[in-house]
Amino acid sequence: MGDPIWLIARRSFAEGWMRLTATLLAALGSIALIAGSLQFTLRAQEAVAGSNASEYARTDVLVQGGTVDADDIYALPDGRVRLDRVASHPGVAAAAGDAVVPVTAARPGGKAITAAVEGATLLRPWIADRRLNPYHLEAGRAPAADGEVAVSQHIARAGKVGVGDTLTLLLPRETRRVRIAGIVTVQGRGSVAVGDLVLAPPDTVARAAGLPAGTWHSVWVKTAPGVSAKRLRGELARALGGEVTVRTGAAVRAAMRAGTEGAGTSIGGAIGMLASVAIFVGLFVVANTFGTLVRQRTRRLALLGAIGATPRQLKRLIRFEALAVGAIASAGGVAAGYPVSALLTRLFAKDGFDISAADAQFGWAALLLPAAAGILVTQLAAWRAARRAAGISPMQALRTTAAETPGRRWPRLAGAAAVFALAAGWYGLSFVLNMEEPPGPERTVGSALMIMFATMTGVAGLAVLAPFFVGPLGGLVGRIGMLVSGEAGRLARATITRSPRRVSAAASSLMLGVALAASTALIMLSVHARFDEAGRQVLAADHAITATGLASDGAAAPLPRDVAARAAAVPGVTRATALTQTEVKLVSPPPRRPSPEEPPEPFHILVSGADQRGLRDVLRLGGRLPELRPGEIGLTSAVMEAQGLRRGQRITVRGATGRVTLTVAAAYHDPSHLFADQALVAPATMDKLDPNAVTQAVLVRGGSADALARAVADVPGAEVLDRDAYVDIAADNLTRGLNVLYGFLGMALVLALFGMATTVSMSVAERTREFGLLGAVGTTMAQIRSIVRWEAATVVVLGTLLGLGTALGTVVLLYVTTGSSFFRPQAPWWLFPLVAAGAAAAALATSALPARRAAAVPILEATRAE
Repeated sequence: MGDPIWLIARRSFAEGWMRLTATLLAALGSIALIAGSLQFTLRAQEAVAGSNASEYARTDVLVQGGTVDADDIYALPDGRVRLDRVASHPGVAAAAGDAVVPVTAARPGGKAITAAVEGATLLRPWIADRRLNPYHLEAGRAPAADGEVAVSQHIARAGKVGVGDTLTLLLPRETRRVRIAGIVTVQGRGSVAVGDLVLAPPDTVARAAGLPAGTWHSVWVKTAPGVSAKRLRGELARALGGEVTVRTGAAVRAAMRAGTEGAGTSIGGAIGMLASVAIFVGLFVVANTFGTLVRQRTRRLALLGAIGATPRQLKRLIRFEALAVGAIASAGGVAAGYPVSALLTRLFAKDGFDISAADAQFGWAALLLPAAAGILVTQLAAWRAARRAAGISPMQALRTTAAETPGRRWPRLAGAAAVFALAAGWYGLSFVLNMEEPPGPERTVGSALMIMFATMTGVAGLAVLAPFFVGPLGGLVGRIGMLVSGEAGRLARATITRSPRRVSAAASSLMLGVALAASTALIMLSVHARFDEAGRQVLAADHAITATGLASDGAAAPLPRDVAARAAAVPGVTRATALTQTEVKLVSPPPRRPSPEEPPEPFHILVSGADQRGLRDVLRLGGRLPELRPGEIGLTSAVMEAQGLRRGQRITVRGATGRVTLTVAAAYHDPSHLFADQALVAPATMDKLDPNAVTQAVLVRGGSADALARAVADVPGAEVLDRDAYVDIAADNLTRGLNVLYGFLGMALVLALFGMATTVSMSVAERTREFGLLGAVGTTMAQIRSIVRWEAATVVVLGTLLGLGTALGTVVLLYVTTGSSFFRPQAPWWLFPLVAAGAAAAALATSALPARRAAAVPILEATRAE
């Protein structure tokens, strides 16, 4: 490193580390967001990859009753298998029956225990035969009597329970209290691919599953010595015929791994989308601060050019500094990424996606990737500043650093046009997606993501054009300042219009913050307003009974089936309808292909079950929906359009008990998307689809809330809500995942405001000479503070107008593209004044300290400023 530019860069960095600190902190914050996002993704993938801990770890052959869903490894088989027929077959060394019953486990305090990685909690039998048992007791003993269970370690940790404590199990048809006899791991992990396990004696599980004696959902098999799993699988398949499905344990475990790897990839993609916001904000903020840094050192850079430094050397000088800032910020950002990841973990856990079973990651991907990304971000952010440094002429050494040379307009206009063209490309993708994909939430979310990227790109384009807006707005603010502050206002107007790039740099950071906050507020207010409006339109019941208070994440836990009967017996109740739910897969007609070249993707339908007698007393669904009879199904118009179905058509779906043929009786719609969002059937049909379908709520017409509360007082977590409260709870359940979005945007907003504060502070330091000379000619400290504050007012006006315009444009594009009534561009009157007041408070608060510092600049210090 004999290059003198390296020596100059090292000395400049050592002498000016204080002014580089702001840039360093801005870079550190953006890298912390990137590192935290990556760390969370790796933890999530590790938690999901706990699928390597399979309950079938010691199973050589799996015999399942009837047929299974080839697209869903966790789906229950649609038949039953007798244990004795399998155990008596030659080549079978050991066999054990298995059954699966979905449950909700609640700790003694009454709160539900969220299953690991948004999985399920399943009641399964304890396998006594050590040749097949994959469970390792970490504490306690095996469950031996009815009312005893062993739980997976994640349940113990998440629920803060141990051996000897009691749990409440909410089964589909009853509620039971059990005692924890043991805590287990599977292959060293606290959960398995499907989620968490509650293990009970086989007879207990068989009764809960409603299985006849000696029959099971599936049978685990251990082969005899010298018998291969593949050979035994073939023999059992031939001996038992088509009434069972026989697979090797290795094939089942491989399918589980493939499924969880796909889930891990989708998780990584979702977090990557959010991390892109962090990267964009980081680039934006660091680029602004580096640009301000170069302007602040115009005189020194010009002097270097005057003594022979080439433009290439000046570029290298800035890049060396960016490299040093990036390296330091990367180290700090990687370390800060761990608490950011912990915050994301808590936010996701509140939304029902708990990855606490996985430990923090310290591999090369967790450490080196964010560090490399940090250096790349700072280098990209410094690129434009380096070009500007190379373009500084030696004559500028004779000017003050506050003066800006007038730049050519056409390169800036051309650059903005290119950025807006890229934004239009993102919007075009959202339009294509909306045209090609079938209607549904996936299409809406995909379109929203494309428009989000278009918005961020548009923000960058507006930042390029921002200096053009400074003159007119600065003149307007300056005139107001002259009326209010006299000479100080005139001076403020002169400094604002003379340095548009400096003002626009701070306004751009504020614009980004306002755009993030306002667009999020507009979307959320619109979504919640639509939920409230449509929910109250659809729900005709006076009360709703749910187990919302049971769940730690705010979601409703399943209710026992007998709650509806209890409510119906309350005096004054004229109707009590249990609302059950299950998911089925469309088998025939086959799902539509995404394109002629691609195979059809599985299409699942969320089916709601409700008593058809007096359904209109509790729900006002749109369309002409007749009273559905057994074997009939009502489908929403969106589902029928997506799959090309018609009224009167016979369809075949696969539910928990296998294939069921149904007749499409009618099309309807649930404008609230809260009660029967895709399909509706009668209770008899629901029993055919899924006898253990969970009861989400009991809708009640008539009666008093107090009498209903007394009737369900002994049901754990049950609450009686009025109509408005239940609509609010149901809407919150559908928007639970937005907590994470709020967290990301909140951190990005803080970073954007920090960038604005940094730019304002650096701009004051940039004008040390100017403020000192103003003081020398008689300007008072109050007038200097007033100048800085009027400049801050210009930043507020420009940043707020551009930010609010961007936010409104985002919501309008969402509405036009998706056509969803949940994205109506109608803001409450108080939102814009509130956002403007917040922006003003942020700008004035960040300018207060620089204003005092500007007023205190000594004259002698001003003469020494570069």
